[in-house]
Order: sequence, then C-alpha cells, then structure tokens
Amino acid sequence: MRELTVELGQRRYPIRIGAGLLDDHGALAGLVTGRHALIVTDAHVAPHYLSRVEAALSGKTSRSLVIAPGEQEKTLASFGLVMEALAALGASRDATVIALGGGVVGDLAGFAAACWMRGVRFVQLPTTLLAMVDSSVGGKTAVDLAAGKNLVGAFHQPAAVLIDTDTLATLPDRELRAGLAEVVKYGAIGNASFFAWLEKNTEALLAREPGVIIEAIAVSCAHKAGVVARDETEQGERALLNFGHTFGHAIEAELGFGGLIHGEAVAVGMVLAARLSARMGRAPQADAERLRQLLQQLGLPVDIPAGLPADALLARMRLDKKAVSGALRLILWRGLGEAEMVSDVPESEVIASLS
Repeated sequence: MRELTVELGQRRYPIRIGAGLLDDHGALAGLVTGRHALIVTDAHVAPHYLSRVEAALSGKTSRSLVIAPGEQEKTLASFGLVMEALAALGASRDATVIALGGGVVGDLAGFAAACWMRGVRFVQLPTTLLAMVDSSVGGKTAVDLAAGKNLVGAFHQPAAVLIDTDTLATLPDRELRAGLAEVVKYGAIGNASFFAWLEKNTEALLAREPGVIIEAIAVSCAHKAGVVARDETEQGERALLNFGHTFGHAIEAELGFGGLIHGEAVAVGMVLAARLSARMGRAPQADAERLRQLLQQLGLPVDIPAGLPADALLARMRLDKKAVSGALRLILWRGLGEAEMVSDVPESEVIASLS
C-alpha cells in the first residue's frame, strides 16, 4: 500500500492507495468515529461494493442511499435526497458521510456533509480512476445547475481517502480513459518527466497493469496534495489544476451534461487550451501536438463535438467560476510542465480557438 498525507496547517488526512482496501473492515470502521454513518453510492457501484462497506459498519447505526448514475444526477434535487436520508438516519454532529463511487457521488455526498448541521465528517472511497486522481482529494464539493457545472458548492475536506485499486476491475474502458485524461493533466501542467513516462506507458495504462496504475495514481495524488496544501481554497496556484476545465465545462454544459463524460470533455479542453496558448505565442505548437497525440493514443476525444457553436461555448465560459468581473481568466501554458493563469484573454482569440 502507498500512503500520502494532505497537510493543511494543523489539519491533515491520509490518502491510502492499494489493492483490497475495501475488505479491511477494521480500517473502514475506524474511519467512522461517531455512531451514525450514511453511505452514498450509485446504482452502478452498489451491486459490486456496497455490501462490503455495509458489513464493515455493522457495529454502527448506518443507512445507504443509492442514486441513479451520471452527471445529470449531481443536482440540488439529489442533494435534497441526501439531506433527507441524513434526517431519516437521525444523524448527529458526529455523523460520517461516506462517498462510495465516482466524482458525482463524491461531490454530492461531500456537499451534503458540508451542509448537514454546518459540517460533519466525510470519507472518500473513490471507485473510478478520475475520482481517485482528482475529485476525491482536496475538498471541492458541489452540484450543478442548468447554467453550468459546480456553481453551488463548498470546500469541505475529507477525513480520509481510501483508494482500492481493485475497484478498477469493474470500471468500463471509457471511464478508465476518462480518468487518464486527468492523469495526463498533471504531467501537462507541472511535470514534463511524468508526461514523458505516460507517453512510454500508454499500453500498460490501458491494460490496467497494477504497478503502472498505482504509480500513475500516486504521482497524481502527490501533485494534487502538494498544491492543495499550499492553496486550499483556490486563491492562486490551485487554479492551475483547472487546465482545460473551463473549455471542458462549457462543452459539458452546452451538451446538457450528456454526450461527453467529464474526463473526455477535459481532454478536449486541454487541447483547446494548448491551441489557444500557441495562437497567442505563449507556447510551442509542437508541445500542443504532443499533448493531442498522447490523448489520442489513450483513446480520448480531442475535437469539439459537432454542432456546438463557438459563441454558445464562449457564453458558458463567461460564467465559469474562474472569470473575474466578466473578464475571461484562463489556465493556459508555456509548454509541457508549465501552466499559468492568464487574465483578460481576448475573446476574439478564444473564438478562433473554438472555431
């Protein structure tokens, strides 16, 4: 097992990475320090793993809530269902909310934990690669509105993140590739040698070779843990983790949160950010091509889906959380391993990149 620590001043929590962690009932039960626990999961994950977590919590007063799968469920209505489940449980201030699933479940359950009685304990048990390397670490929680992704949320750090890599055995290939988009992001924004390592290990990653997968997860989580420790609430450096996300979120929202899943949209978004950087003379075109090629080798989309007007996507981007006073503020790069925040990006250049 690999173990990392997220340090936030006097607060800290572990990230444990390894096989079979969901079968360690003692460790799971130890994460629920109070009497009550609510397990939030979805209909895809529950048949595979819910009974294991429930068995570990047999000595607690627990309840499980199974929601429908998909980004379209990350809504205020679903948030209300979690709150009602906590009320039915009689959850007290020492309750623990457990997120068992991917990024949607983690974001939703974490937001509910942030709001129930103004904040209760929260544990992440991610079962998708994307959640393992990105959304389970760092305490960002939120739900979507029709106007855009993650517009209603809170920063609420988990008490622990347990990454059981055995859960990747039941992950569809498309979801695995979507998670690899976020892995690529860490190389693109701050670790050129890791990017080169990914280029050499594409086949092993797609084949889910255990040692290669664990290394990719550990490097990604270590990068994110370091950034979160330095900038918990995204006042500066943490925003660099959104490389490709402003474009990607706009695509997701314009598609109605259907068509592309999150990691696929981020892959397209990173290509667009790299293209824009090259157009503005901020980065080499050759690095943009390397990024595009790696994503293609991993089976990810790299082009905007047909039928999405550039002006509609730009309107979505204006509502992005990283915009300031209506001015676009984008995460671009100077080439592999060198992301940067750029304010007042000319909309004409963005339109050109989207066209």
